[in-house]
Amino acid sequence: MLRSPIFYFLMFFFLFSCKEKKAENFDTKSIEKEAVSLRDKAIDNQKKQNFNTAFHNYNKSKKLFEVLKDSANIGYILIQTACIQQVNGDYYGSKETLTEALAFFRKKTVYTGAINNFMGIADKELSLYNDAIYYYNESIKDSPDQITKYGPLSNIAAVYIFQKKYDKTIAILESILSDKLLEDNAQILTKSRITDNLGYAYFKKGSEEKGFKLMIKALQVRKEISDFYGSIESYLHLADYYSKKDLKKSDEHALEAYNIATRLNSVDERLEALQILISNDNSPKTNQYVQHYFSLNDSIIKVRNNFKNKFAKIKYDSQKEKDENEKLRLEKAENQLSLQRAKYLRIVFAIVFVFLVILIAILIRYFRNKNKAVEFKASYNTETRISKKIHDELANDVFQVIAFAESQSLSKENTKENLLQKLDDIYNRVRGISKENNKIDTGKDFTKSIKEMLSAYNTTDRNIIATNLESVNWEDIDDIKKITIGRVLQELMVNMKKHSKADLVVIRFESDPKSILINYTDNGVGCDKTKISKNGLQNMEHRIQTVKGTIEFDTELDNGFKAKIGIPK
Repeated sequence: MLRSPIFYFLMFFFLFSCKEKKAENFDTKSIEKEAVSLRDKAIDNQKKQNFNTAFHNYNKSKKLFEVLKDSANIGYILIQTACIQQVNGDYYGSKETLTEALAFFRKKTVYTGAINNFMGIADKELSLYNDAIYYYNESIKDSPDQITKYGPLSNIAAVYIFQKKYDKTIAILESILSDKLLEDNAQILTKSRITDNLGYAYFKKGSEEKGFKLMIKALQVRKEISDFYGSIESYLHLADYYSKKDLKKSDEHALEAYNIATRLNSVDERLEALQILISNDNSPKTNQYVQHYFSLNDSIIKVRNNFKNKFAKIKYDSQKEKDENEKLRLEKAENQLSLQRAKYLRIVFAIVFVFLVILIAILIRYFRNKNKAVEFKASYNTETRISKKIHDELANDVFQVIAFAESQSLSKENTKENLLQKLDDIYNRVRGISKENNKIDTGKDFTKSIKEMLSAYNTTDRNIIATNLESVNWEDIDDIKKITIGRVLQELMVNMKKHSKADLVVIRFESDPKSILINYTDNGVGCDKTKISKNGLQNMEHRIQTVKGTIEFDTELDNGFKAKIGIPK
């Protein structure tokens, strides 16, 4: 789960002041009854998609089962909690929860199989395909029977489709379909799903007719058994199939998938259907689809971030309550605590408190000084990059500091200095991430902010030159278009840094009575025009389209990269 640095330091604070809680006098039967009741309420709310309530009930139930030291129920609750996190797009958080759950099962069981399968799903959604396959194989090892093995096995086949290893996909799915166990009516959903994926794999491999027949067969079965959710995937696969043959039919299947997904509130599938419609560009409503895609994508990001924040708060409040109760117990049980340790704790608390005050003050100042301009849509890629940077670079370091503080005696001067140095390093990196992702100033300092952003990509081996930026009367340009220009230039810089290998970049601004013209040129390695979308520039085109602008690319391998952008005033 992606958490703020404040969360980790508050946890750090409480870890110093609390010990492991030991159960005192309690009524075992009444606690068990309450724990089971809360668990069952959570299960019921989860089925009804009341995820906030379910998560809260699971957490309260888990606390009671911890008092009873009921490992099986604690592990089960953590698995269900991870499932809720995955439904809401929190794949990093779900992996942390699943790792915690694994500790409660010493032997391989159906539960460890479920944990590894969920770990595989999380890694697949994070595009960590090799890791996903590893966990799916671990899940297969823990599966108690052949039918249970088919879940993670078909998931491996699905990953192979993403990796374009269609022969491996076909071999797995054909072997599953040959099993007579799937002839049972109870397995008809599984069989139709495998048939559809097999057809899609044949189609992607080049056996189009065979693949088409299998996909149609699967769709017919899904219609017959009213498997509406499964039919969404069938329509999306067929829309992909027709996209190179008959754009009208492709649009029809994509719209059918979109309508069913809307009815079932399946947001990810709605976005996928809109992507196909936008890519086909065969309808007068294409711009409407583009705007709807960005609006829907932005909405789901906000909803999922709200879920993550609420889940984190529930966990934090639970831990805080537990810590406060433990603190009261310690005050009664440890009256003989030495003055030296009391002094040591006060020093540690003071250090952490001062650091928190400084950090919170910086964050408050940062958010208050943000420009109130309208947020531009399509921020998903930026948020993902920030989340990954925080998770990969910052969270791990915080955990290391916590581990260091737990394992070292902070009464030693050199150890305290080492701890302060580590905290100072983390603090500086938090500031760096904050500065790197500031909003674009659309006021009088707009040109200054653009120059600062571009200059950030200057190195001893790369020269960024921007000309005529001040020649444009930016006061006449609305904030949305300024934000668009800023974000497009930022994406050009990111693309150049990742792919171009250029040592010279020239950006020329021009203005006429009707529009602003921006000419971008670099002397990098260039790329194949047909692969531009794969380099992340398609998102840039969508940004330009939303303000009714134009963008043209001129590039060839080993011959640099050019882009010409026009924004109406």
